[in-house]
Amino acid sequence: MAIATWTAETGWGDSRVTNYGPLDMTPGCAALHYGQEIFEGLKVYRHADGSIWFFRPEMNARRMIASAERMDLPPLGEADFLASVHALARADEAWVPSGDEMSYYMRPVMFADEAFLGVHSASRVTYAVVGGAAAPYIADGLTPVDIWVTTTYSRAGDGGTGSAKCGGNYASSLKAQREGAAVGCPQVLFTDAATHEWVEELGGMNFFAVTTEGRLVTPPTSGTILAGITRDSILALAPGLGLTPEVRPLSLSELFAGIVEGDIREAFACGTAAVVTPIGRLVHSADGEVETIPLTAPLGEATRALRTALVDIQWGRAGDPYGWMQEVRPHV
Repeated sequence: MAIATWTAETGWGDSRVTNYGPLDMTPGCAALHYGQEIFEGLKVYRHADGSIWFFRPEMNARRMIASAERMDLPPLGEADFLASVHALARADEAWVPSGDEMSYYMRPVMFADEAFLGVHSASRVTYAVVGGAAAPYIADGLTPVDIWVTTTYSRAGDGGTGSAKCGGNYASSLKAQREGAAVGCPQVLFTDAATHEWVEELGGMNFFAVTTEGRLVTPPTSGTILAGITRDSILALAPGLGLTPEVRPLSLSELFAGIVEGDIREAFACGTAAVVTPIGRLVHSADGEVETIPLTAPLGEATRALRTALVDIQWGRAGDPYGWMQEVRPHV
């Protein structure tokens, strides 16, 4: 693992790559009591020639800076973030798999490491990066999944931490995820906290709908929606595949009516771990009864084309006109 420490007196220092193992922290560690913590997720891909590559790691660095600023943690500079993930990738190169859609998943985390019981921003912070070989998040990435739409629980609210990648956002989604699992849905789609009328995102993925006219609709990122790197990449790829990106508010009523009337034929979720996951059915509670709304083309042409275009760039099977891939090179 890569590790570094920040103190209010000295700033960032003591950076190193060392053996994976327990961190020295006390039961009074501030992160355990007040949740001052953020993290990131990115992958290392092995190409056919044996080289290993990151996908847009500078975007993870910038998002972690934004998350740190929201949670009042000391930002780790982009250059230092990239140095840490490259150093760990070099150290663990032998563990980067070469199997079909296998990758090395890397998790940077930063947390308040001060032993203090009191609500204030920590004067000591630990940053660590861990990782390991990972199979596809969903065994067959092209198998449509059913999604539970909750209008009871909220992931984030205006002025909250929805745009930061912090653990509390994910913890707040678990109750709804358990509710969805009870009706056979492995993932949950959240709506806005104020009215429950507007589509936001899944517990850990962004949401897209595809219309019959070829419009690719996704809610705008805001203080309540995480700016997904996969999401941003899909929006960039869409025009080249004959799709018109449309970033705008999307209401539940428009979404449900569009599916029922045939104006929306495909919908999918996306994120670093799952890449692109087609949605088979939306399931929700209507007047106390569970109602199911099936997509007419759960694995449609647009969903398949976007996923293929993205993973082919990531695994080096296609050209990279955007300059998204960053090779992990030996340390010099």
